[in-house]
Amino acid sequence: FVVGRSDTIDSLIGDGFEAIFIGSGAGLPNFMGMPGENLKGVYSANEFLTRINLMKAYKEGSHTPIQHPEKTVVIGGGNVAMDAARCARRLGSEVHIVYRRSLEELPARKEEVEHAMEEGIIFDLLCNPVQVLGNKDGWVEKVECVRMELGEPDASGRRRPVEIKDSNFLIDADCMIMAIGTSPNPLIRHTTKGLEVNRKGCLIVDETEQTSREGIYAGGDAVTGAATVISAMGAGKKGAASIDAYIKGKE
Repeated sequence: FVVGRSDTIDSLIGDGFEAIFIGSGAGLPNFMGMPGENLKGVYSANEFLTRINLMKAYKEGSHTPIQHPEKTVVIGGGNVAMDAARCARRLGSEVHIVYRRSLEELPARKEEVEHAMEEGIIFDLLCNPVQVLGNKDGWVEKVECVRMELGEPDASGRRRPVEIKDSNFLIDADCMIMAIGTSPNPLIRHTTKGLEVNRKGCLIVDETEQTSREGIYAGGDAVTGAATVISAMGAGKKGAASIDAYIKGKE
C-alpha cells in the first residue's frame, strides 16, 4: 500500500501500531514553473539519470529508449547537475550547464566540476533560464536565458544573483534537464493532521527524531531535504533508538 493514498498514518495508528518512522525521502523533482517546461525533451535529472543508469535506456534496442540529444541544456550547479551533464555528453550531445551564480558559488564538488570541464561541457555561468521554446511538434528547440550579476549575500551566505535587465539570449537545445534539487513528496503531510513542516515542506523533528505528533518519528531527506545516504542512515539509527525508548516507556 501507499501511505497517504491507500492508507494513512492515522489509520496505521488505529490498527495498533504504537510508533511510526517516516523515511520517505525527498524524491519529488523541483521545477521552476517557467513557460515551456511541459515540452517534449524536458526531463528532471531524476528521470534522466534513472533511465540511463538503472534502466540502461541508452542501449540500442532498449525497451525504454531515451532521447539521444544533439544539444543539451542542464539547469543547476550541484553534483546531480554534473552527473546529468556528463551522462548527456556521453550520449554524444553538446552540453551547456546554466547556473545563476559564478564558478566560486557552484555547490558541486570541485572534482566533479573539473571532470565535467575535462569532458568538454560548457559552463554558462551567471545565467538563468526564463522560458523554453519549442517547435511545431512540441519538442524543445531553444532555451531563453537572462544574464545575472551578484548582489549582496542572501540567507545561505552566498551572494544573491540579480537579473540584468534586457540581457536575454537564446541557447539552441533539443533537450533540457532540470537539476535544481528535490523536495519531500507532500502526500504524507497533506493526509496527516498536526505534522509540522518548514517552508521547504520538510518535516520538523526534535533531538530524538520525533515529529510534532507524539509517536511519529522521521529522518533522512524527508527531514533534511536532499542530503547523503550516511546522514539518512544516522537518522534512522537514532530514530530506532528513540522509538525503542518510547515504547518501553509506555509499558
